[in-house]
Amino acid sequence: GTGFVGRHVCEKLVHAQARVTVPTRRRRNANHILMLPTLDVVEANIHDEATLQKLISGQDAVVNLVAILQGDEASFDMAHVQLASKIARACDVAGVRLVVHVSALGADARNPDGLPSMYLRSKSRGEQVLRQAPLDLTVLRPSVIFGAGDKFLNVFAQLQKFLPVMPLAGASAMFQPVWVQDVASAIVHCLEEKNFHSTNGQTYEACGPEIFSLRQLVQLAGQYAGVNRGRGRPVVGLPDALARLQARLMEMMPGEPVLSRDNLDSMKVPNIATGNCPGLGDLGIQLSALRAVAPTYLGSRGLRSGFTAKRTTAARMFDAS
Repeated sequence: GTGFVGRHVCEKLVHAQARVTVPTRRRRNANHILMLPTLDVVEANIHDEATLQKLISGQDAVVNLVAILQGDEASFDMAHVQLASKIARACDVAGVRLVVHVSALGADARNPDGLPSMYLRSKSRGEQVLRQAPLDLTVLRPSVIFGAGDKFLNVFAQLQKFLPVMPLAGASAMFQPVWVQDVASAIVHCLEEKNFHSTNGQTYEACGPEIFSLRQLVQLAGQYAGVNRGRGRPVVGLPDALARLQARLMEMMPGEPVLSRDNLDSMKVPNIATGNCPGLGDLGIQLSALRAVAPTYLGSRGLRSGFTAKRTTAARMFDAS
């Protein structure tokens, strides 16, 4: 609940008069949501099964937003598969059935081994684990999520302030970006009692109304941020060999890399709606376009997160930060 998507969900749930409990590794990670009424922050290790069972006991629902974008096979398995399995067991012990699980566009629970990246394979196996459990489960598969404070468009905009040219790996990869507020609204919608029968067991592709190549998104980020007098920097797409070399070098730098080789592997699967699952429009959400929203925060005018007035039940929020 302390991560990018989670804090928006927390705001909406609190506004809907839900009692929300947010576990976090460090309390300081939750500084931006501590002031929300009817929200409790608990410092806890959610990977410990006994702790998980205590956290989930007495709740009406669980929302799982935990995800990592970089790591090795073991790290992805721990975050996306083992944790899902522990949540399923803890829910069974606590008698909690309602779970909303946020996966990833491109995941395929029917054929995880056929996917090109550790990230997508682990996300798919996490879905498998939860599908096999006795839960009332709703799965959301978002494309890349944008909004004020994102680590996507903001990163590309910031890089263009210092680089004269943007060398770009995966420039032709396709995305259907979705606004963080629309994803948060979808999660809250799925928790509402009146919507339970229509959302239970469903998988929703959470995508925005527009499709872009990564090259286009980088160009727009620079333009909206006012870089080079609103023109942005020239974007130079890298051939595969150079792209993988760039990703490898970024992996070797301290901190979380902007790009990894596994990210490149994930981009081999178009990050756009397949049409095989319902979308956010089927939840009654009017989708917001990136072209309308991104200039309001990349242009330094700020963007308030806002609340949505909906009534729901108490929820447990898990979201890595």
